[in-house]
Amino acid sequence: MHYPSRPISKWFAALAAIACVSFGAAAHAADGALEVNLVYFGNQSDTAFLGVNQGVGEGNLQGQFLGQKYNLTVVPSDEIAPMKAPVPAAIFAAADAESLRLLAEFNPGVPIFNIIDEYDDLRALCLPNLLHVIPSRKMREDAAAQWRKKDPQADVTALAWHGDFDKYAGRQLNERFVKAYRQSMDDYAWAGWAAAKMLTDSVARTQSPDPETLLRHLRTDLVFDGQKGVTMNFRPNGQLRQVLLLVREGKIVGEAPVRGVVSGDLDSLGYSHCPAAQAAQ
Repeated sequence: MHYPSRPISKWFAALAAIACVSFGAAAHAADGALEVNLVYFGNQSDTAFLGVNQGVGEGNLQGQFLGQKYNLTVVPSDEIAPMKAPVPAAIFAAADAESLRLLAEFNPGVPIFNIIDEYDDLRALCLPNLLHVIPSRKMREDAAAQWRKKDPQADVTALAWHGDFDKYAGRQLNERFVKAYRQSMDDYAWAGWAAAKMLTDSVARTQSPDPETLLRHLRTDLVFDGQKGVTMNFRPNGQLRQVLLLVREGKIVGEAPVRGVVSGDLDSLGYSHCPAAQAAQ
């Protein structure tokens, strides 16, 4: 999927407006529920949005019992407009690398979830509020390389998600997505759902819509399964540690880290360090 770059001047107009808004007191809905304002930044027709929308919807179902209400505002990538108060608790961004960098730099303290961009150079910047849910290119390459050590003749593709994955409640997640949108959940849809799920779980645990509180929790205390059967959290460079699914001719043939080739260490996939940040010191 290609996401065209956009004039920087339009980004500055929108992002400066976000940065200039000060945080206010926590808002409550008429029923007393804690209101949490979220933003989806990207094209509403993309599967990334469908995933975010599903995750937020599930968060609102949970919120009926826990006292939270989530409001999702869509800012189309080709119709950027200044965001009004209150500043969002988080931004789910289906955008290119430069746009993500600007979002993060102009919104310090606000969690920015990257749900489509795979470039390792962006991760090497180690921006403190930029959280990469989608796997990087290096993670995918490492996963495929591990499988080739097990089966040198195999040509596989490493994915974040697959519509046929049925372990660890993956089947139920896929079924909910198909029922809602009449299509299979792909990598971007899973990343969007996972980002929303992480955020709503963090609100439930911290009982706060404050973005800095949520960012701190996501960075240091996150315990997330994502229907992959393993505890996932964020690396120092902001990349989500995760299992990848290995697919050949449309069918799941394995998972990475590949057992028998490497240990179960999720950091065997991709980079964890911050070379750009270290070089600047």
